[in-house]
Amino acid sequence: MRRISMYLCTMNSIHLAIIEDDKIVRDSLLAYFILKEDIASVTTFHSMEAFTEDMKEHIAHKPHIILLDIQLPGMTGIDGIPIIKNILPDSEIIMLTTFEDSDKIFSALCAGACSYLSKQSSLSLIYECVITVKNGGSYMSPSIARKITRFFSKENSVSSPLTKRQTDIVHGLVDGLSYKMVAARLDISIDTVRTHIMQIYRTLNINCKGELIRWAIENRV
Repeated sequence: MRRISMYLCTMNSIHLAIIEDDKIVRDSLLAYFILKEDIASVTTFHSMEAFTEDMKEHIAHKPHIILLDIQLPGMTGIDGIPIIKNILPDSEIIMLTTFEDSDKIFSALCAGACSYLSKQSSLSLIYECVITVKNGGSYMSPSIARKITRFFSKENSVSSPLTKRQTDIVHGLVDGLSYKMVAARLDISIDTVRTHIMQIYRTLNINCKGELIRWAIENRV
């Protein structure tokens, strides 16, 4: 089927979309997530084209979070990220893929994805990532996080307009921490983290975590 929706009526729940051409993977994710109480709906698609067509036709239950494969029939997932962000600027994109080479990782993050997971990740880890992203954080598979760390260590950081505290918060988000986890790491309140985030967005003239992570990567901050 091109589109499958399952709804569980719960408070403060998540609408999830999965764009994945492998039917076995797609069905496995669907079967797992529809059993989670905080997932209100799961909608699956086999291609970017099917997803964009559906989003233009249906206005209800816009996804909060999208699990996106890279290698898709037709348009690739990376090429589809700007289109998704244009149609659904408030949706967060988690790349879920077999590709772990640096070029694809950074292309996806720089295009606007906020997290990057290997398909070898367990279903429970993918679920943990979804919850982390919904709570304001980002998430990277350990192998991917190591690639990012090596990338940052290649060259010295460029001059940054951010304060040291703001830079520490950005590092936490790049590491995949939620706002609550960043607050715990820095021993500050979560409200202080949110205040700094708003100031960072204003300073950099950006509007979302994906843009912030892209800025951090491009500038090696």
